[in-house]
Amino acid sequence: MHTPVSTYRLMGIGAVLLALASCGSSSTGGDAGPTASPATARADRDNGPQCQGEDSTDGLHVLRGGGFKLPDDSGVQYTDGQVEGTTLTATLRDGARYEPGQQQWTVEPGSEVTVSNHAYTVRQICTYRVVLEPKTAADKTAFSLPPTSTKPTGSAADGSLCFTTNREVLKTAAEGFPGQGETLALLNNGGVQRFPNGLSITVSHVDTAAGTTGLNGVCAAIPVAAYEDVRSGQTVEFAGVMFKISALTEEAVKLTRVIK
Repeated sequence: MHTPVSTYRLMGIGAVLLALASCGSSSTGGDAGPTASPATARADRDNGPQCQGEDSTDGLHVLRGGGFKLPDDSGVQYTDGQVEGTTLTATLRDGARYEPGQQQWTVEPGSEVTVSNHAYTVRQICTYRVVLEPKTAADKTAFSLPPTSTKPTGSAADGSLCFTTNREVLKTAAEGFPGQGETLALLNNGGVQRFPNGLSITVSHVDTAAGTTGLNGVCAAIPVAAYEDVRSGQTVEFAGVMFKISALTEEAVKLTRVIK
């Protein structure tokens, strides 16, 4: 079994990711207060599709419960996913992390959204991610630029390693995980497991009676994912790599990397 690069004790990561309730219009103000975190898991538990739409090589993978930092220091978050019959929609919010007064939108595959004066097309909605494709060639180029350094610092300086479509960077990140079909064990001991692109993953809780767990990801000091109340067999994604929850115990959560 693959062992991540290193394991550190959690030292004050206070990334509390709050999910908003599903909104009924395509664009609203951000004055509504946050709801309890199980709202972000609702799409996984419904008997609906896991994904709608298609991924894009130029697409930004915004993970559920987390934010994606944009080049101008703005950002976008995927706060909630909803399943209604065979239709998937997602609630997006501007800003890389939660702050009061942020704008939010309910979108579906094919929707267009403008964040910080930059336009994106929603290419895909999954229970675990939303794929946003920049509309302009200039924005696509900005996300694909190589980083100035490939050595993570564990700080906000890792943005070009965490928020990118550069294929070499994504390849390096993927190689830091177990191979396809292999298992990654995340210890349920309050520790942080770190990976080559600066990503840190923690297990927030395990409830063996309910058969649920919570997984949080942080990269470049941005909370990039908060998978709350996910179950065995469900999909999560980190650094462009997909995993299935394969086992839950009081000691650890086991993730099996999806074979493509």
